[in-house]
Amino acid sequence: MTMLKLIFRSLIATLLLAAILCGAYPLAVTAVGQLLFREKANGGMIHLKDGRIVGAKLIGQPFTQAKYFHGRPSAAGSAPSAPNGYDAANSSGSNLGPTNQKFADGLKSNIDAVLKENLALKPGEVPVDLVTASGSGLDPHISPAAAAAQIDRVAQARKMSVDEVKRLVEARIEGPQWGVFGESVVNVLLLNLDLDQQAPVAAK
Repeated sequence: MTMLKLIFRSLIATLLLAAILCGAYPLAVTAVGQLLFREKANGGMIHLKDGRIVGAKLIGQPFTQAKYFHGRPSAAGSAPSAPNGYDAANSSGSNLGPTNQKFADGLKSNIDAVLKENLALKPGEVPVDLVTASGSGLDPHISPAAAAAQIDRVAQARKMSVDEVKRLVEARIEGPQWGVFGESVVNVLLLNLDLDQQAPVAAK
């Protein structure tokens, strides 16, 4: 077999694999995603009535005001556009082990902040997901316990009764996937949108 034939076969194989792996396969996966999982494939974007996009169901974002439920801390990104983490272009965890002093200091700082924001909580009652980041840094959910820990603060900030806020939280609890996988969670963005709809308050 001559060198030219070898080169020709190599080029044909390269072009064929490129057409399959860089063209046909991505197109097929995209088509299946759009047909069967359109909302998730497009990120679960949430539009207001005026057409504005306020976020995505599948991507967490930082909430810091007292009138909102807060999500988990985030170690995703440190860009000026995302000083509190939740940089969707830089999904990551802290990669710090439990014996790392930086991790211990950060954990103590997070616990102190949660206790300061939620005066009804006592030391030892802080849900772990309110003070630790997820592996992706973009988790849009918190546990029902983490939501319950913030009810008093949110109710006071919005001049709502604790029972009213509690009902909104309970309505947003999502059970394990297919009733089997994972634990019950609350989507922070959807819950905060419910609050804005039921008891809007002026931005501060």
